Amino acid sequence: MRLWAGRLPGPAAPAAPGTVVAILAGTAVTALGLPLAQTGLGWLIAALAAAAALLVTRPATSSIPPLVSREQRASGWDRAAWGAATIALAAVGTFRAAGWLFALCLCTATLTFALALGGGRSMRAVVTTYLMGPVAILRSVPWLVSGLARWRRADGASGGPAPIRIVATAAVSAALLGVFGLLFASADDAFADVVGALLPDINVDSVFRWVFVSAVTAPLLSGAAYLRVAPPRLADLDRTEGRKVNRLEWAVPLGLLTLLFAAFVTVQLTVLFGGERHVSATAGLTYAGYARGGFWQLCIVTGLTLVVLAGAARWAPREAPGDRLALRVVLGALTLLTLVIVASALVRMQVYVDTYGLTRLRLLVACCEVWFGVVLLLVLLAGIRIRAPWLPRAAIATGVLALIGLAVANPDLRIAQNQLHRPADRIDIGYLATLSPDAVPAVAAMSGAADRSCILYLISLDMGEDDWRTWNLDRSRARDLIGDHPHPVNPDQCLSTRYGY
Repeated sequence: MRLWAGRLPGPAAPAAPGTVVAILAGTAVTALGLPLAQTGLGWLIAALAAAAALLVTRPATSSIPPLVSREQRASGWDRAAWGAATIALAAVGTFRAAGWLFALCLCTATLTFALALGGGRSMRAVVTTYLMGPVAILRSVPWLVSGLARWRRADGASGGPAPIRIVATAAVSAALLGVFGLLFASADDAFADVVGALLPDINVDSVFRWVFVSAVTAPLLSGAAYLRVAPPRLADLDRTEGRKVNRLEWAVPLGLLTLLFAAFVTVQLTVLFGGERHVSATAGLTYAGYARGGFWQLCIVTGLTLVVLAGAARWAPREAPGDRLALRVVLGALTLLTLVIVASALVRMQVYVDTYGLTRLRLLVACCEVWFGVVLLLVLLAGIRIRAPWLPRAAIATGVLALIGLAVANPDLRIAQNQLHRPADRIDIGYLATLSPDAVPAVAAMSGAADRSCILYLISLDMGEDDWRTWNLDRSRARDLIGDHPHPVNPDQCLSTRYGY
């Protein structure tokens, strides 16, 4: 706790009334609009509501707390960029219906959200921000309670309206809207349809969902507001160098490791770039084994290279010209050899896709390989000046941009197009039936009425009905296309092993 006390100085004053209201409003909007079971517009609305709540949060005093350093204030644009990336990742659910893609975006959004709050530059700072989350949530409780107590004691002239007046104002507003809204709805059917679409259905499931989402959202927003008002002290983590070792202690093991990599690439040159010819000439070797072997090589070697770079940045001395030269030569050679493995893995995956077609897993593997290659290029660039505090954030930023780019490219649609451009006897009909509504435009244009009708019918089974919370662009387009397409005469014929059942 002493460590967290140093990292989390805390706000200089209790929470302002606007902060309390913003957290409550953000929680209410999220509880009413967040769809838990589907992607949809509600996720973007919840992200925007949380962002708006955090933007208005401030301590009871309008002055900048003295514990906020000049470096933290200067990094405001950086945090804003990470916040915008978080909203962009949440917006993917509004446009793409693929659940697996949105799940990846949500996981990545937690990382960008931590960067937006903490503003750390090193990986240690990012990890520390993650670990500070539960502590910030606990410490936000007395901060908000003290703000409520101060607000309750304030009168209307000096401190604004008291909480009881806010509640009374909200109750009067709700009553007026309810009475006149019901009158307008009874007077016009079109207005009644609009009101019915906007108002949520009140039942046991919806009430339970509201309570659950509120119980999760309120603490998260409170902890985030606490970190927003009083950012953690992470600058010392970014500047910490650690104990140094002499040149012999690090150059010998890393030099031997580099020689091992060079020997591996030289001996296995035929295996690495042999492609389809190597698979055909090697007894017992399949395309799956060829591609998977390259991928695991990539993961292990790339991970090892990045770990070695991080260790060298912390323990290898860089003051003397000889130390800097040795560091550039050894790590540069190691990184270049790893890039050879990256190229090999991409070649292997291309052979696999050409033979068996594109799938979600193969697409993700290829994207990861490309991202690893970009990170290694950043490592080479960082070696020019040795010190590269921007490298961790740059690596994360390229990964975030790659994921957003993947969402823009519509992966399920690209997978369907790749499958349907293959010879008819090599199309994986069963796999097409497992794709999301994102793939419907390609499936609707395929030849073969029986297969087309069954695939569209099976995709439509998981679409359900949308309201404004679960509205999704690709699901709406798919519903229009499937609506114009006849359903199979006998749906039971679609539930067969040909279509994955």
